[in-house]
Amino acid sequence: MSLEQFGYEDQLDRALSLVDLIVYGMIFMVPIAPFSVFGFVWQDAHGMVVLAYLIGMAGMLFTAMSYAAMSSAFPLAGSVYAYVQRGLHETAGFLAGWLILLDYILIPALLYLFSAVALRPLLPQIPVSAWLVGFVAVNAAANLLGVRFTARLYKVLLALELLTLAVFVVVGARALYSGAGAGGLTLAPLYDPRHFSLTTVAGATSIAVLSFLGFDGISTLSEESTGARHAIARATLLSLVLIGALFVLQTWIAADLAHGMRFDSTATAFYQVAARAGGNGLRLAAILAVVISFGIANAMAAQAAVARVLFAMARDRKLPAVLAAIHPRFKTPYVSTLLVAAVSLLVGLFFARRIDDLSRVVNFGALSSFALLHVAVTYHHFFRRRSGAWVRHLLCPLAGLIVILYVLAGMDRTAKILGGCWIALGIIYYIVLSLLGRSRTDVAGIPPE
Repeated sequence: MSLEQFGYEDQLDRALSLVDLIVYGMIFMVPIAPFSVFGFVWQDAHGMVVLAYLIGMAGMLFTAMSYAAMSSAFPLAGSVYAYVQRGLHETAGFLAGWLILLDYILIPALLYLFSAVALRPLLPQIPVSAWLVGFVAVNAAANLLGVRFTARLYKVLLALELLTLAVFVVVGARALYSGAGAGGLTLAPLYDPRHFSLTTVAGATSIAVLSFLGFDGISTLSEESTGARHAIARATLLSLVLIGALFVLQTWIAADLAHGMRFDSTATAFYQVAARAGGNGLRLAAILAVVISFGIANAMAAQAAVARVLFAMARDRKLPAVLAAIHPRFKTPYVSTLLVAAVSLLVGLFFARRIDDLSRVVNFGALSSFALLHVAVTYHHFFRRRSGAWVRHLLCPLAGLIVILYVLAGMDRTAKILGGCWIALGIIYYIVLSLLGRSRTDVAGIPPE
């Protein structure tokens, strides 16, 4: 299915294979993501870290299936914005795009802060602002050079992350069964009747689910994929399943190792667990791995994703047209990339002392847009197309919607207030845009499947 059927022309560089897409998804989700948020999830879940990750994965698996269904129908760079716009309604599409921007625009700053916090024990004399400037500059430069360059770099970075994870799993399991922590794997990280409650699990899952955000970013590369129509769908599902298995493995070992420990800080809790397992050497290795994974690899992927959503929305005149500008040599949305870099720096400086608040706000935007995606899948495929696929196009989207609404309900008041303000701002902007008549409404009709 060509872009011309949707009223667009190819402007980006079609250079990514299925393997490249899977690697991108894993880089975006980060195989060692729990290293940085383990303490927050441990605290909110009262030790039931594995349960929080399993529930988060279940919800995201349903969402990944919805992404797969819509990416095959609408192979466009706009991701959830394009899917809801064409699968449900133009106004709903704008709202979905506006909400996912809250995730994509803020998440690079969150990643830089995770990295800066990890480096603080090693280089306390260097301020957070200096790290932020350095990370922003490196990632912006890499993304400006194009997807061929970043695809090669992602493979190297993924190999380093997986190597670090393998070392932790082996050393951690060895320490565990040598008497450290709980003395072996137990069921407590999965279910602890002394502390279990739906509210507790929902609150912890709202943080744990942050680690899964990124599989959705694969869809922003639809116009840079060399694969068949279903390549994005396959990459989305495969990367999520692979990452989910790695998350469960590492958090189960870490949670049992943490048995009886008192953490100096929730932000650095995992590094204390690593030190218990393998001494200061493993702690330092974990810190450096997080810095590289979040500050460079993950943030680089996040910047690429948000630049393409901005590009797609600007192409439809939902945002200033300059954001749709493509570099003539590298075929990248360079203006959008530079804007994301600037916003990431400002947001990072503002939330430098409130990382947990920033993580919750990021989740609100992503999960809210996912809820609209599930509705769009059911409307477009089951009712409009009359697919008759009760499980794939009705029951699975409904299950995903229920899980997402459950997690949203469990978010703290600050996230809901800030998220609500973002929605209100988007509604005002859209009304003004419509009154001025600057929004593109002549998008091509839905081509036959």
